Amino acid sequence: MESSIITQVQKEDVQVSPKTGQVSRSSLKQPRSCNIFKALFCCLQAQDGPKPPPPPPPPSQHALLESQENGEVVKQSEPSLLPEVKAQDQGKICVVIDLDETLVHSSFKPISNADFIVPVEIEGTTHQVYVLKRPYVDEFLQRMGELFECVLFTASLAKYADPVTDLLDQCGVFRARLFRESCVFHQGCYVKDLSRLGRDLHKTLILDNSPASYIFHPENAVPVVSWFDDVDDAELLNLLPVFEDLSQADNVYTRLDQLRGP
Repeated sequence: MESSIITQVQKEDVQVSPKTGQVSRSSLKQPRSCNIFKALFCCLQAQDGPKPPPPPPPPSQHALLESQENGEVVKQSEPSLLPEVKAQDQGKICVVIDLDETLVHSSFKPISNADFIVPVEIEGTTHQVYVLKRPYVDEFLQRMGELFECVLFTASLAKYADPVTDLLDQCGVFRARLFRESCVFHQGCYVKDLSRLGRDLHKTLILDNSPASYIFHPENAVPVVSWFDDVDDAELLNLLPVFEDLSQADNVYTRLDQLRGP
């Protein structure tokens, strides 16, 4: 996992063999300059330099304070991003799960071994988006749905991410889906402010490949290595025992501190 500051630039794309159309596991991934690609997906990449302490959420994302005539101050909260917890999820920890480079990798370039091909209309033109599923993603989601209240939260646009999730999550693991408009645009990054979900933070986790996505709540994060095309990747499979452990925690902060060690 990158330890440097994450800023909003273009994501890397897979390199495809012009002869076979197959994704090369060892290919060098070059940043795309396509404005459509940049607009559609969450575009984040690491830069060099030491990582400063995470900044606090911008004031607009905190509860508003309104003075009353008697001089007292009353806190007014913003509406929650998530609906009420469903009966089958009562008592479960809420896990926010990222999409791109965490569960899948997408490209505008034709890929013959793509798991999904999703048509997306942009500015009146339909583009084909080729989607690769990360190894073990099906097993991972199935088990996560048994253990947690799972929420998809992506900084990509809904017009792309929603149909991809329809194909990826055919068993209905995700109780809710949140897209770019639910993020906070802060210092050039799309940040997922967990305090806006309407869930207790000590019972909330986030799985994301981009530290920029959780800079407001790094203590709630389970980092995951970015994935593009490595068919031998076993990151999701290796994370399952960690999440099985965390599913029993009364307080995710305490248990994550124990798992991280000294």
